[in-house]
Amino acid sequence: MIRPRTLGLVGLLLGLGVRGGIAPPARSAVLATNGKIAFTSARAGNQDIFVMNADGSGQAQATRDPTVSFRPAWSPDGTKIAFASTRGENTDIYVMNADGTAQTRLTTDPSIDDQPAWSPDGTRIAFASTRPGQEGVFVMNADGSGQTQISNDPGGESQPAWSPDGTRIAFVSHRTGNPDIFVMAPDGSNAVQLTTDADTDSQPAWSPDGTRLAFVSTRTGVVEIWRMNFDGSGQQQLTAEAAVDVDPEWSPDGTKIAFTSTRDGNSNIYVMLSDGSAPTRYTTEPASDEFPSWRAG
Repeated sequence: MIRPRTLGLVGLLLGLGVRGGIAPPARSAVLATNGKIAFTSARAGNQDIFVMNADGSGQAQATRDPTVSFRPAWSPDGTKIAFASTRGENTDIYVMNADGTAQTRLTTDPSIDDQPAWSPDGTRIAFASTRPGQEGVFVMNADGSGQTQISNDPGGESQPAWSPDGTRIAFVSHRTGNPDIFVMAPDGSNAVQLTTDADTDSQPAWSPDGTRLAFVSTRTGVVEIWRMNFDGSGQQQLTAEAAVDVDPEWSPDGTKIAFTSTRDGNSNIYVMLSDGSAPTRYTTEPASDEFPSWRAG
């Protein structure tokens, strides 16, 4: 089952192999490491969306609702942010302008719709849903129309991440009895398993050139961030702290990865080089900061 993570970092992981035959995706243009990072913070008393510069400065609140708003996702052109919110009594997907204006509800199902992920051309949004009998990944147009289920397994499927060339969606599935990372075509066909570890592998995040995926794994007994090639090969551990490291998000030029960590006692946003070195703390609030989403600018 997919639930909003409102009670800490481990909730997502608790809610939550055949390789080969995959051609490398087309490489996208490399962008400069600048722009903005959106994230979720409870510093205002409840979870809201905040935005900061790519160096951690200029932290500003974008949503101001008495309910929970979380999991921001930048549109490819940087003009909009999709996010999940409980403001309509259910957890639904919303979209707003980058400055927080024009907040619009896109889904209205009486279940949990969460984890929005934009297609590279900005015309569609993938998301996860717990609709009864349809727990899985859906795709809709950017205005909320045309909601279509593309994957469904009784164990639950979630955490969609669209490849930079638009040809694949990475996701997490329990279809083998264990949470693992798969990729599929945008219509749900041609699913291929990438991870086969007996522990939980989750939260896939594509590098901007589509050649690698960052992900979260519990295979060492600690919740850490890993990296692998697009076909599942070359799996490499990036963080090794006695803490929870989750929510990997690549910088637009692929040289850095933003993530959430509890290593300093609170849940805060960090940035490290893409090989796992030089981790730097970007937020220092005693409240929970999590779910970074990075756009160019």
